[in-house]
Amino acid sequence: MPKLGESIQEATITKWFVKEGDRIEEDDNLFEVATDKVDSEIPSPVDGVVSKILFPEGALLPVGEILAIINTGEEEAVVEVTGETSAEESAVKEVQVKETAGSLSLKGEDTQEVETAGTKKPFSNRFYSPLVRTIAKKENISLEELETINGSGANGRVQKKDILEYIKNRKEALTTGVTGQQPSAARIERPTVSVGAADQIIEMDRVRKLIADHMVMSKQVSPHVTSVVEADVTNLVFWREKNKVAFQQKYGTKLTYMHVFTEAAAQAITEYPLLNSSVDGDRIILKKDINVGIAVAKPDGNLIVPVLRNAGEKNLVGLAKELNRLADAARNNKLSPDEIQGGTFTITNFGTFRNLIGTPIINQPQVAILATGSIEKKPAVLETPTGDAIVIRHKMFLSLSYDHRIIDGALGGAFLRRIADILEQFDLNRTV
Repeated sequence: MPKLGESIQEATITKWFVKEGDRIEEDDNLFEVATDKVDSEIPSPVDGVVSKILFPEGALLPVGEILAIINTGEEEAVVEVTGETSAEESAVKEVQVKETAGSLSLKGEDTQEVETAGTKKPFSNRFYSPLVRTIAKKENISLEELETINGSGANGRVQKKDILEYIKNRKEALTTGVTGQQPSAARIERPTVSVGAADQIIEMDRVRKLIADHMVMSKQVSPHVTSVVEADVTNLVFWREKNKVAFQQKYGTKLTYMHVFTEAAAQAITEYPLLNSSVDGDRIILKKDINVGIAVAKPDGNLIVPVLRNAGEKNLVGLAKELNRLADAARNNKLSPDEIQGGTFTITNFGTFRNLIGTPIINQPQVAILATGSIEKKPAVLETPTGDAIVIRHKMFLSLSYDHRIIDGALGGAFLRRIADILEQFDLNRTV
């Protein structure tokens, strides 16, 4: 299992493109994997024959796991397909067991036993992913305690959701035991849904489940507040209409309003850096780089957020080229895992769907998200030397959802107003 990104520790095999006995060439697609970030097709690093596939579709595996054996012809690589564990699998498992034991401080590196209260309890040889081990270490969960957690993965394997649920229940039990009262944050029970005979049941796909979980988590983690302003973007509309053809001819890429919105947001962030941060317990982590995520609707109806890195250091041409490339890659499912990680601020464009205003959910672990509405012609009162006049102007709503733990209304409102001011003061004589 190849490394798929800096923070990705495991992935699920969603599809094998080959079967045992197939001859393949270097760069032929071997399998497809899915993470909580993106789906990726993994090519073969060598020419050869697929001798053995060690894991089926649907298996969730850690980075570095051996998934298949390819005979390159340089030496014999015969693997018997039997119900017994192969030598290769045994060797991998042995390494994993020792690695697990070492990382969780087993008493006796080679004993595969845990001493507790004067007795010895056999170690189950159950594999724990690096992510699970990291969480266990952070929460001071011993190997003995980890062994008691019922895993929902293959062969009872403990997954991230299992250990997080265990930690949550343990904290609730501790609170109840110490105070004699129920925890302050009661678990929310899902409503019971009745299904009629004519009703249709649609199972969520994997990506939709991930989006649903992420959205619920964000609302539980961050107290959301949304501020709204209306901006007069008449100058911007006139300038774009005048220059969009010349821009595409000169730079070979389209010029859209989103490019200007991103430029304005990046400029405002440099003036209000707290909007480019994350919350870690009682600490605020101010991010040095301005990495703007742009929400993109995919043809299958799901949502993905590619990240434009160092947006504050790019001019309008650089922003346009990179955003257009990322958007095309997102719609064609060609994004790499690194291209959807590391965002520090997000923009979502409700105007794409002719919507005026939206109240978006924060993309954790960020602290703010900007929504841009549809640009509409509206009558407006304009002050002139000879008095007020009603004129037609191009206007739009901007809305900002932000984390009220660290961003108050004054700061959130000032930041949003600054973006609107930048757009309203757009230079009609700006060259492309």
